[in-house]
Amino acid sequence: MGRPSVPLSADLPPLIMGTATFNSQYNPDPYALPTTELVHHALSRGVRAFDTSPYYGPAEELLGRALATDFVCSEFPRNTYKLLTKVGRVASSSFDYSPQWIRQSVRRSLQRLHTDYLDVVYCHDVEFVSAGEVLEAVRELRRIRDVQGTVRYVGISGYPVDVLCDLAEMVLRETGEPLDAVMSYANYTLQNTRLLTHGLPRLVAAQVDVIPNASPLGMGLLRRTGVPIGSMGDFHPAPDALRTVIHHASNWAETQGERIEVIAIRYALESWLLSAAKAGSLGSPLAQSADSHPAFLSAAHTGTGNRLGVSVMGVSNLDELNETLRVWRSIIDGLETRDNDDDNAPLLLPDESIVQAPGILTPSNGLVTDRAWSRSRRERILSLTQGIRDILGPEWVDYTWASPGPGFVNSLPEEHVAALRASAGTPPAAEQVSCGIFGDCMLTPPLEAADPRVERQTRPSGVDSRSTP
Repeated sequence: MGRPSVPLSADLPPLIMGTATFNSQYNPDPYALPTTELVHHALSRGVRAFDTSPYYGPAEELLGRALATDFVCSEFPRNTYKLLTKVGRVASSSFDYSPQWIRQSVRRSLQRLHTDYLDVVYCHDVEFVSAGEVLEAVRELRRIRDVQGTVRYVGISGYPVDVLCDLAEMVLRETGEPLDAVMSYANYTLQNTRLLTHGLPRLVAAQVDVIPNASPLGMGLLRRTGVPIGSMGDFHPAPDALRTVIHHASNWAETQGERIEVIAIRYALESWLLSAAKAGSLGSPLAQSADSHPAFLSAAHTGTGNRLGVSVMGVSNLDELNETLRVWRSIIDGLETRDNDDDNAPLLLPDESIVQAPGILTPSNGLVTDRAWSRSRRERILSLTQGIRDILGPEWVDYTWASPGPGFVNSLPEEHVAALRASAGTPPAAEQVSCGIFGDCMLTPPLEAADPRVERQTRPSGVDSRSTP
C-alpha cells in the first residue's frame, strides 16, 4: 500500500469509456439501455477502462452488474481493466467532501462495482466547494490509498479550467505531492479548446500526471439533433444563442457532406491525442483480442512508444460504440511508425498474409489499414473545424458557461445529513450495510435498484470473438 511505485500514465489506456450516459440526464430510461451488452462489447473490442460516478444515477450499479457477469469474470480478470469513479457530488445542488462521506462513498462504489479496489478516484466537480474542502478530501483519499489500499490514484474533476489549475497548484504546494489526474469536460471540443490553451501548461507545471479530456461533444451540444433530453428535461447550461449558431454550423457541415458530431468526435479525439501527449498515457490504445490474427500487430494494440493524450467518450448504444471505435482505430492507424516519420516515406503496410486476414475493418471498409487515408482525413477534419469555428465567430469560440451558476448554494438533503449523523461512530461493516440510505439522495431516480438480478451470459450477443474493429 501507499503511493504506487509507477505513475498512472504508465499503463492507463488513452481511450476510456464513460458512463455518464447511463443516466436520466442523457436518456429517458437508463435501465432500458443495453448497458451490459455495451460493456461486454467494449471489452471484446479492446476497451480497458471505464469512467463512472455515484452522481450518474444508476451508472455505477449498471456498470458493476455488467462486470460481475460470468463472461467478464472468465474472459477479463479485474487486473486487465481500469475503473475510475468519483466522490463528493451527492445531487444537483448537494456536495459533501467531508472525510466521513468520502469513506462512505468509496465503500459504496466498491460494493456497486464488485471490486476490491478503484484505480482512480476523483473529487467530483470541485468548483462547487471551497479549496479547503477539496484539500481535505484529497488527503482523505490518499489516506485510504496508503492505509487500506482500496484506492490507487487520486485526482480532481470539474468544468472551469482556471479553478482546476488553481486547485492542482494548491494541492502540490500544500502536500508536496501532485495530483495523479485532473479531468475536465467540454473544454476541448470544436467549440472550446481552453483545456489545451489555458489548462495544459499550468497543470503540467503543477506536475499533474494525466489530464483526461471528457465529453468531446460538449455534453451533447455538438449534435445535429441538439442537446440530449432525458427524463429530467433540458439540463444543458448552454445559452440559446450558442445552440442556434451551432445549429447553423451543423447545417453547413451537411452541405460539406459531413455530420457535425462526426467532425467533433474525430477532431477532439485525434487532436487531444497529439496535443496533450505530455500529460497522456502509455497504455495500449486498444487491447488485442485473444482471437485476433496473430500476425496483425498495429499501433492500436502496441501503442507508439510515446504518451498519448487521454479521452473519455460516452455512448448510449452499440452503433455509437462501434462508430467511436472505428474512428479511434483510424486515428491510431495514422500514427503508425515510419522511418523518421517522413510524410514522403513509403507506407509500412502489413504483409500479404495479414492483408488476407478476415474481420479486419478499416476506415474505408477495406482490408488494409491505411495511414495515408488517416492523415488525409485528419487534414480534412482540421479544415472543417476551421470552417465551423469561423461560423461560431469570436463571441462563441472558447465561450464557457458559469459553473456553478449564479445563486448556487450547497444544500445537503436532510436524509443525507441524518444518515451521516446516524452512522457516526458506526463500525465499517455496519456502515457498508447502510449505504443504500445515501444512494436515495442522488439526483437521478431510481437510484438503488430493487432488481437483484445480474445478467449472466457466456458471450455478449452480436459479438464475434474473431472480429476486430
